[in-house]
Amino acid sequence: MEKKLNANQIKLIAIVAMTIDHLTWVFFPGTQAVWYVFALHIIGRLTAPIMWFFIAEGCHYTRNIGKYIGRLFLFAVISHFAYDFAFGIPFLPLSTGAFNQTSVMCSLAWAAVLICICHQDQIPQWVKILSIIAICLISFPSDWSSIAVMCPFFLYVHRGKFKIQAMDIVLWSFIYAAVYFLFLDKLYGALQMFTFLTIPILAQYNGERGNWKGMKWFFYVYYPAHLVIIGIIRIALHGNISIIF
Repeated sequence: MEKKLNANQIKLIAIVAMTIDHLTWVFFPGTQAVWYVFALHIIGRLTAPIMWFFIAEGCHYTRNIGKYIGRLFLFAVISHFAYDFAFGIPFLPLSTGAFNQTSVMCSLAWAAVLICICHQDQIPQWVKILSIIAICLISFPSDWSSIAVMCPFFLYVHRGKFKIQAMDIVLWSFIYAAVYFLFLDKLYGALQMFTFLTIPILAQYNGERGNWKGMKWFFYVYYPAHLVIIGIIRIALHGNISIIF
């Protein structure tokens, strides 16, 4: 069967789903057990696995992994302030706990670092293992936590084997969902398993970038910019309070 979606089209799906999800948080703060709010958040579950997938693709296709990682970290720093402003989180990490202290971009940047380290033959195995542990600890306070490090890493390892990649998405989403379900919020934990809805979309990826070369830069601008707008709406509707746990 012919695969019909290029990278630009799939990334656009992620952008729309992310925007819907974040607008839902600001208009319906917290995790609300209302069917239409839950349905809107389900749409938002499409975004994270697409991000994970294209970090793996980016590490494969980039001509300069160092510049790629540097760009991701610059993006992560800018997005930290935009993300915390959007949801009413103090800019100082860990000041309100160990979860959701910064954006998923922090984890994605560290995922690229881990991919780079673990595919250097000259680096000893014990250094690679310590790197995995250290990077998971560093990225733990981010949105999607260290799951957003490990899943892109395995998607890269299993590149070209989509059935295994699909299992990677389900497995790591399940781990994240289980932690939230057992220890934090059962409804939010159950919500995370809907990331599996991304699999049929990624299955249609044809390996092509698409004609518009500006999508990469559009996302780098759009992500923090839309979060700033979310933050302005948050303050206008609710005052300077947190709208996410």
